[in-house]
Amino acid sequence: MAALTPMMRQYMEIKEEYKDAFLFFRLGDFYEMFFDDALKAAQLLEITLTAREGGQAGKIPMCGVPYHSAASYIETLVRKGHKVAICEQTEDPAAAKGIVKREVIQLITPGTLTEGRSVGEKANVFIGSAGRTANGEYVLIRIDLSTGEGVATLAGKDEKSLISEAEALKIREIVVPDELYLALHDQALARSILLSVESDDSLPADGEDIARNCPTGMKPAAARLLRYLERTQKRSLGHLRPIIHRERRAVLSIDPNSRRNLELVQSIRDGGEKGSLYWLLDDTVTAMGGRKLRQWIHEPLADREAILARTETVGELIRSFFARGEVRELLKGVYDMERLAGKVAFGSATGRDLAQLRRSLEQSGPVRRALEESGEQRLVEIARTINPCPEVLGILQESITDDPPISNKEGGVIREGFNPRLDELRDASRNGKDWIAALEAEERRETGIKSLKIGYNRVFGYYLEVTKSNVHLVDTGRYERKQTLANAERYITPELKEKEALILNAEDEALILETELFNEVREKVKAHIQPVQELADRLSTLDVLAGFAEVSERYRFVMPEFHPGRDIVIRNGRHPVVEKMLDDGTYVPNDCILDGRANMLLITGPNMSGKSTYMRQVALIVIMAQIGCFVPADSARLPVTDQIFTRIGAADDLAGGQSTFMVEMMESRNALAHATEKSLLLFDEIGRGTSTYDGMALAQAMMEFIHREIGANTLFSTHYHELTALSEELGRLRNVHVAAAEQSGRVIFLHKVKEGPADKSYGIHVAELAGLPEPVIRRATELLGEFESASAAGGKHAEEPGSDQLSLFAELSAADDGGSSVAAEIEELDLLRMTPMDAFQWLHALQEKIRKERG
Repeated sequence: MAALTPMMRQYMEIKEEYKDAFLFFRLGDFYEMFFDDALKAAQLLEITLTAREGGQAGKIPMCGVPYHSAASYIETLVRKGHKVAICEQTEDPAAAKGIVKREVIQLITPGTLTEGRSVGEKANVFIGSAGRTANGEYVLIRIDLSTGEGVATLAGKDEKSLISEAEALKIREIVVPDELYLALHDQALARSILLSVESDDSLPADGEDIARNCPTGMKPAAARLLRYLERTQKRSLGHLRPIIHRERRAVLSIDPNSRRNLELVQSIRDGGEKGSLYWLLDDTVTAMGGRKLRQWIHEPLADREAILARTETVGELIRSFFARGEVRELLKGVYDMERLAGKVAFGSATGRDLAQLRRSLEQSGPVRRALEESGEQRLVEIARTINPCPEVLGILQESITDDPPISNKEGGVIREGFNPRLDELRDASRNGKDWIAALEAEERRETGIKSLKIGYNRVFGYYLEVTKSNVHLVDTGRYERKQTLANAERYITPELKEKEALILNAEDEALILETELFNEVREKVKAHIQPVQELADRLSTLDVLAGFAEVSERYRFVMPEFHPGRDIVIRNGRHPVVEKMLDDGTYVPNDCILDGRANMLLITGPNMSGKSTYMRQVALIVIMAQIGCFVPADSARLPVTDQIFTRIGAADDLAGGQSTFMVEMMESRNALAHATEKSLLLFDEIGRGTSTYDGMALAQAMMEFIHREIGANTLFSTHYHELTALSEELGRLRNVHVAAAEQSGRVIFLHKVKEGPADKSYGIHVAELAGLPEPVIRRATELLGEFESASAAGGKHAEEPGSDQLSLFAELSAADDGGSSVAAEIEELDLLRMTPMDAFQWLHALQEKIRKERG
């Protein structure tokens, strides 16, 4: 490359260290980008592409954004999966000799974006780290940089499981070692997850405490993540809490496919929250509570005592109506303490942030008293764990004003009386401005110029402004011309010049001192981050449990009963989300009994009758119970379930290059490979993606395997009526059906689950409801009658797989030479190169040939 200017050489040297990021290079009031960065950014940000002289290199592509509004541009790039390196001037340009020193002060990535419109208040922003244990299992560690929380889990033995889990957690960036980059690249790329490489797996000095709960096999992944954050953020990470190791046996495991099928945090229809379990249950009043609820739904408990602690607390909150109302009202005044603590640790907290933290701490004392006064055992126990952090509260009440400005640059953040010197400077500045106002009035009287005014700007300081029509009235002996405008003249007087120095010096000195004092206050608060985070955890937990109490009371939910056995006994259970969506009292409740006599239900009934809804409601009742909420039923007697697997709905995995049937089989394989007798399995219409006999055979084989080898509680719906005969062979299988009735030739769905198999499928009736043309419906009805007559006439033989399919070849084998020639033609066909129309034409020609040979 031709010789560059000194500044462009500086740019290239810094860019060399951040090849995979957009380099925002500070020049005056702008962040500039050059070369390929400029070409790409101009397109992505829709900003003007210009050029800059680069020495012998000629014109260099350039684009830029104002530094004061750069945040939105940075967020746009990061949201689109890119990294942004912020390069600032690190010395005063006035004091610099040669090129001003610059360095990258922060690397913002998809996993480390902590502020902006895309950072939801009630959603975590996780960055992940992947590794492998000695036995080949993937480790997934996630940290939310904005709140400091971290969790370590195992995520299966294959790449798809790991990436699916990351996708379910909304992890947009995963830190990996070199050896995993290629293995995960395609799966991550297909799901818009950025992979970042970090080779250093030694724990940093302050990382030992953060990773202390991680087993040995997980520590390298934790170390790489901490090293990556240390290298990219270039600021204090003192707010990071010890990573929680979430063991499998401690939580109800729900694989990503099942979370999607059950619509736990987003609906399948449009990917939004409405229509999900989270949407139904989110009655939290704090951002922290909303995030915690999402985490609980993602990982329900699998420990009976821990579940009971939550449900009994919800029961006490329901009984303590007035205490609950007071607590929820107080919590509305609590800001996002977790993220405020993160800002304090980063050194980015403003005066307004500290005022919000103070307000939150002020609410915690009354919350504790309200719980104590309730008299309920568990609420009193929670009250004892609430520490209002009096040291921090005292610091903030003494130092920060009641309503600080948005920016610290404006001053007015530190409270009057906190620092005597600051008070003196403010008084000098304030009195000086009063003197200016008095001078303006006096000059108007003396000159007789009523429009005379005293103004100020950064270039000229204070001045007296007189319109051109009044210039002749000015005392030129005292007034010194400072600036000429189109319609006015600006002057300075000796008295004004003298007072200006006093006022401006006081203002500047006050602002410098206030900044120093504010930083000292922020550092004092930072020393108490841990108790603030612990308080935030207690208040967010209380918020979720109080929300459960509100929802449970509103929708008539009941406390579930847990027992040590395996029976599920739900009386008049309801699908809570569907019930709310209907909102007219028309939802039909149903029982679900899975016990030692029959823990597998084979559900038949017409499409659209509610089979899938019935199955989902059982799973949702189990999940709600194990996150600590009451459940939609008249009563629910439940075991502690260890895993839930579902195979519901039809969907292609286009990104993974898999058909609907392949997805169905892979989800089924996952369930059969990992389920235990303590699991809950939901299989909806297994085998519908292939031929009738293939599908029926697969469904029956799976049911037999679950019944004989796993023994899990299972709901299995099917449109293969032939499978209902399995109840005679499988002792713990019971047939039930979703009832429907015909009236005047039309089907009416009753949505009631009854004993025994369905008598028919009503498929044509459903097609009619869907609006298929009347001739199609009429012809289908005729054909159905013919098929049923043929089946009845042929008896069992007519239903045997392959009886009709093999007849053609049986006849050909018994035919004369003509048949042999047809067989030869079939053998020579290149089926893989034939289109459906080719096959149809060949079959038609074959049919004509056979007819001619038979005369």
